[in-house]
Amino acid sequence: MNQSMPAVRQPVVTGQFYPGDAAQLNEAVRRLIGAGPVQKALGVMVPHAGYVYSGRVAGEVYGRLEPPEIFIILGPNHTGLGPPAAIMTSGIWKMPTGDVAIDEKMAADITASSGLLEDSAAAHVYEHSIEVQLPFLQYLVEQPKIVPICLMPLTAGQCRDIGLAIAGVVKSSGKQILVIASSDMSHYEAEYQARRQDEMALKQIMRLDGAGLLQTVRDNQISMCGAAPVAVMLYACKELGATSAKLVKYETSGDVTGDFRQVVGYAGLVVS
Repeated sequence: MNQSMPAVRQPVVTGQFYPGDAAQLNEAVRRLIGAGPVQKALGVMVPHAGYVYSGRVAGEVYGRLEPPEIFIILGPNHTGLGPPAAIMTSGIWKMPTGDVAIDEKMAADITASSGLLEDSAAAHVYEHSIEVQLPFLQYLVEQPKIVPICLMPLTAGQCRDIGLAIAGVVKSSGKQILVIASSDMSHYEAEYQARRQDEMALKQIMRLDGAGLLQTVRDNQISMCGAAPVAVMLYACKELGATSAKLVKYETSGDVTGDFRQVVGYAGLVVS
């Protein structure tokens, strides 16, 4: 970790995206968690908006998972801070429901295996896309271990580099690992347009086609913020033997607000 950055990452959207009180947060997550069926998974895609908007989609995904030993979490970089591919290799993330520790060995091994990842906390300090996943992980596992990776837009080749690095380390670890890609879908489009565009992107994801996803998002100007994290997850999971991706739930913010003029899309998928 950069010596100038703290080893303790403080939460930045507590009381905004999710309740700041531990008891209220635990209850909110309990209500959002789906009822299964539970399965082993190699990867998932989950949204990262405020729980009132996207929590149902995320909860349906997390409710279907057999808890792993370590969570590798890939999130998009909304802030522009830090390097293009930033991993934290040590420290803890403070949350209302307790501290979440980084698995330092796995983080260091992934960093060493990739030609692109840089050990930096700067990209993570104000970024919410990984943080909002942590209360769900704490529901699944009493003391979850994470490897947080924050990504700016990347090429297919760059996503493949990181994905194969993750897969190689996961294979050699012998541990049960879940690769989480945190992403919302179309942003601030009319409902019909958002659903049309998101369907194109989801078709590529369900084909486990990371390069196809990135090209579809680019060619159709789809405002999906986490295309790179999802592509990395797909490359990693395919290398680990994934054969299918199932759409668990899709909603838009309009399903919550009743305003369908400008919506954000939220999709949850399980890759196995």
